[in-house]
Amino acid sequence: MDTARLNRFISGLWDEEIVPQLVEYIRIPNKSPMFDPKWVEHGYMDAAVKLMETWAHSKLSALPGAKLEVVRLEGRTPLIYIEVPGTGDDTVVLYGHLDKQPEMTGWAEGLGPWTPVIKGDKLYGRGGADDGYAIFGSLAALLALQEQGVPHARCVVLIEACEESGSYDLPYYVDHLADRIGNPSLVVCLDSGCGNYDQLWLTTSLRGMTGGELTVQVLEEGVHSGDASGVVPSSFRILRELLSRLEDQETGTIKPKELYVDIPQQRIEQAKKSAQVLGTAVYDKFPFVEGMHPVTEDLTELVLNRTWRPQLAVTGVDGMPPLESAGNVLRPKTSVKLSLRVPPTLNGAKAGQFLKQLLEKDPPYGAKVNFKLEKDGSGWNAPQLSPWLEEAVAKASETYFGTPAAYMGEGGSIPFMGMLGEKFPKAQFLITGVLGPHSNAHGPNEFLHIPTGKKVSMVVADVVARHYEQGAKA
Repeated sequence: MDTARLNRFISGLWDEEIVPQLVEYIRIPNKSPMFDPKWVEHGYMDAAVKLMETWAHSKLSALPGAKLEVVRLEGRTPLIYIEVPGTGDDTVVLYGHLDKQPEMTGWAEGLGPWTPVIKGDKLYGRGGADDGYAIFGSLAALLALQEQGVPHARCVVLIEACEESGSYDLPYYVDHLADRIGNPSLVVCLDSGCGNYDQLWLTTSLRGMTGGELTVQVLEEGVHSGDASGVVPSSFRILRELLSRLEDQETGTIKPKELYVDIPQQRIEQAKKSAQVLGTAVYDKFPFVEGMHPVTEDLTELVLNRTWRPQLAVTGVDGMPPLESAGNVLRPKTSVKLSLRVPPTLNGAKAGQFLKQLLEKDPPYGAKVNFKLEKDGSGWNAPQLSPWLEEAVAKASETYFGTPAAYMGEGGSIPFMGMLGEKFPKAQFLITGVLGPHSNAHGPNEFLHIPTGKKVSMVVADVVARHYEQGAKA
């Protein structure tokens, strides 16, 4: 394979077609069902599907025998299924998603979630990097191989529309399409992160996640705070007490031992190496306010905290009026949205049930406490890389990035990985992505680093070609 030619082909396709398509995709507010319960009525999800379907169809004529179908199971978000014939009996699955996180506040002037802006080599806007580019990058890789006549295994592209809500629709589609998907020996996922933009980063693990809405109610209606304070316990104070069952308020450490696992020694060693490669970029990639510092200066501990240890984030609040409307009232209730990341090998469903029991039992003062469990996805720990894949990744990183590949766990969750890991225990996994420093997925000023998108597409093409080669030698 001519790697320079592959580089030119993919770079040109990104510049001429993929970036303009992503610009239009960013304009569509196709929020995941958890954040837009009326997604069917609003039609934005269908609009995003149509955009990707139309572009993909325009390219399939260059991939002989390729087929595309938008699969729709009743009552569920749609799924784009693409099948590209290959040589031999083996199968590669390439995965991504098209649903988005909600708007979030704090976007810089001139930027916005649904306002695509290109500044230098960055494309700003919600969903481009997380991960609307996946279908385009996957097809770009296969088109580049076809352009050179490089053989590859049969490839199946799966693009779901429910990932940001926990992928609760995906198991139904995987079961529905099981015969058509087959038994893949390689799974490629482009929905992950990268420690920097200088080298290829392979994700070795993903944390699971559980969480939901915690509500504490003390009154049927609000009352004068001067009359009630000191008699009626504050719902906010009770809520703080309940959260202290879970989290040490001084250190942020999660207290219950039931939410921990033994970290594999290999992952500890990889965390040390990642910390050495990244240095203070482990934490200074975040937009700290002046004078702020991370929870510890130990870089390895920071890496392990965000990849293998449980951590809590309070992501929303209800029951509190805005400041300009806040009178002297003891409020009847307080609700918060909890997002608890759990270790990769911890059972997410059991963690969710444990969390519900922990928060609801023995409510202080007999308050009405309810925890509405919304998500309980398990994480994923990558199987040992086969020698061929380890070598392929190393060569691809050197060829297209000019530096060695790096390995690190990610703190986020991709429920599909755990699901496929269970269904296809012998499959190899190439999990990577473009979410690097300051790309800020889910937050304000999210961006796609376009050069990294191009290089990741090249890596996918190269690895898919080497996957076929090693199978032909076997």
